[in-house]
Amino acid sequence: MNEQGFRDPKKPLPPKGARIHLLGICGTGMCALAGILKQMGFNVTGSDEHLYPPMSDLLKQLNIKVFKGYTPSNLDDPEPILAIIGNVIRKDNPEAQAVFKREIPYMSFPQAISHFCLETRVPLVVAGTHGKTTTTSMLVSILRADSWRPGFMAGGLLKLTGTGFDFGEPPWFVIEGDEYDSAFFDKRPKFMHYKPEAVILTSLEFDHADIYKDMSSLVDAFQKLIRQIPSTGLLAACIDWPGVCEVIKAAPCWVMTYGTRPDAQWRFEDLRTNKDGTSFTVYYLNKVWGEVKIPLIGEHNAVNALGVIALSHWLGVMPDAVLEGLANCHGVKRRQELLGEVNGITIIDDFAHHPTAVRETLKAIRSSYRPKRLVAAFEPRTNTSRRSIFQNAYVDALSNADIVFVREVPNPEKAPEGDRFSSPKLVEDLKGKGIEAYLGNDGRELCDLIVEKALPGDVIVILSNGPFEGLSDCILKRLKEK
Repeated sequence: MNEQGFRDPKKPLPPKGARIHLLGICGTGMCALAGILKQMGFNVTGSDEHLYPPMSDLLKQLNIKVFKGYTPSNLDDPEPILAIIGNVIRKDNPEAQAVFKREIPYMSFPQAISHFCLETRVPLVVAGTHGKTTTTSMLVSILRADSWRPGFMAGGLLKLTGTGFDFGEPPWFVIEGDEYDSAFFDKRPKFMHYKPEAVILTSLEFDHADIYKDMSSLVDAFQKLIRQIPSTGLLAACIDWPGVCEVIKAAPCWVMTYGTRPDAQWRFEDLRTNKDGTSFTVYYLNKVWGEVKIPLIGEHNAVNALGVIALSHWLGVMPDAVLEGLANCHGVKRRQELLGEVNGITIIDDFAHHPTAVRETLKAIRSSYRPKRLVAAFEPRTNTSRRSIFQNAYVDALSNADIVFVREVPNPEKAPEGDRFSSPKLVEDLKGKGIEAYLGNDGRELCDLIVEKALPGDVIVILSNGPFEGLSDCILKRLKEK
């Protein structure tokens, strides 16, 4: 049995009620796929090594059975008709090996999306290094304001719907185009499976050092995505990024440009931001298009809105629906999410982990909460941030905070020896720039330090692409006790 499973669109879908099993189900994308398959009427089960909120809570709400750990017995009673293997799964995984031994048909995550979700829809793909999930949420909100119910899959939980997915109704399906590899048996980027009718390209700079050897190889991957757009399709491209300007040379379709550059077709002026959101005037081809208000903070979110406005214009969505959709879009959980305020101290959670995302998040929060003191807690948890490539870039990014708390690198052995990020060095370099900085071995130790140092009026920002060992909940609880 090979990896194609049910991928061939000429083959029928499995019968409703059939068991489909997901290995690595607690990843944000895999959890969303599980939800869609449940909506479609399948008996969905899954397994994962790490079960933690919010995905574990969502799976429980969906009544999806999840096995903790990977063992062949997870495939018993009844044996699944299809296994979907996430890219967190290694070839030597005992459960994956059992899938192969039993000759259970299997697919990668993006293969499954393509087969179950995209064959009968018009795929609208949001790609780029930064801003994919927030931009996806904006596009979904606009289409809903225009009386559509688009299918969508996002890398987070949209506040608009409370989920990161919906099978929706034809014609549209909005999906994040992730450049990370598909599975151990398919090293192509996920987005190569999505056959886009249109693409929003938000940004492009080097990331995923464990997958791409250099910027050139990353540009090549995005060019392959862009070449998939039909001549009748659209590429909405943010030309603030040199990498994007290089990629769009490969476009076989109409290109709409957007960004802060004066030569962008879609741009804005008169940017105004506070803790309640951002307002700006949008121009298209140097003519006023409209006054926009979004309940999200920061220039980067205004730029994300431009990309969605450009695509919506091409789709024929009326401006009133665009403005309504943007005004109703409160973004995504864990993206500048206000968790609470205790004793005058504000706690915000954010998914930022790339140094550019860290920098822009802190800049946005500072501009919106000025003159309050900005406190950042950072966890270098991704495969790229565990490496030394961004050692200096994180110093500049975190210098936008007044006080910085840094966790030791979790599982440093996942990065090659001699190419590992140093949290102690980051702390010392920040101190060298006059930034008050502290090192903690884990989330619990950082919680103690942060609660000790926090003062009324502070804004505390938690920066991690993972649960950070429950740091935000710990801070809230301890501050209430204090």
